Parts: sequence; structure tokens; C-alpha cells
Amino acid sequence: MNTFSATTTKLPESCQVEAASRGFRLMIDEPVDAGGTDKGMNPVEMLLCALGGCQTLVACMNAPKLGIELSGCRAELEGDMDLSGQNPYNGYQEIRSTLHVKSCAPQEKLDELAAVVEHNCPVGNTLKGSCRVACRVVADL
Repeated sequence: MNTFSATTTKLPESCQVEAASRGFRLMIDEPVDAGGTDKGMNPVEMLLCALGGCQTLVACMNAPKLGIELSGCRAELEGDMDLSGQNPYNGYQEIRSTLHVKSCAPQEKLDELAAVVEHNCPVGNTLKGSCRVACRVVADL
């Protein structure tokens, strides 16, 4: 079992949050119309990027094992979320992903690769409900 870790810290300005992991840092924010300064992606956009990045890596790492030569790979993702407040579930209701590859492989092999990506993408598997999420709040700052 491997453990990964990350830290997020609210910054003084508006909705800005700094995220850090393994020495890498990035800015999380909200668009201006949502009260932010629009200096970074919002968390749900970052989730799409995490999924797309994971799918891209899984595809590129597994294509050679399937005899597929890829000279390029890009994921495009979009997700539907009801922000009206009327739906008791306020997360993504559906996420659609398309992997665009540069390859001469026949569609049957690309379909095989898609199945491998679906089965082996840790972020996708997490989103499908295989992970319990627990949150606690402590006063220690």
C-alpha cells in the first residue's frame, strides 16, 4: 500500500488556495463571478485535469503492451454538475472523456486500449466510488 499526501492552505486573497505535494505548488481559485480572482482552476476543473492526466498516462504506459504505437495522446474532458442548489447531490453527475491519439492502430485495438484505461486508471476508479472519504476538523493553527 502506497500513501500519497497533499496540503492545501487558504491564502489571504479571496478564494485562493495553494496546493502542495512533493515540493510542487499550484494555485486553486474560483472565477470572478463565483467570488474568486480567477488566478487558477477551481477544484472541480482540477478534478477533470487529474482524471485526464491519469487516463493519458495509463494509455501511454499500456499502449506498447498491447502492440499499439502512439506518437501523441491528449484527453478532452467535460462534466455535468447541477449548481442550482435544487439537487441534493452537488457533485459531477457525469464525466465524459475522449482520448485523442496519434496512431495507425485499427479501431479494435484502440477500443482495447480504452478498456485498459477504464480498468486501470486510479483516478477514474476512485471517482467510480471505490474510496471512502473522511473529513475531520481540528483547532490547531
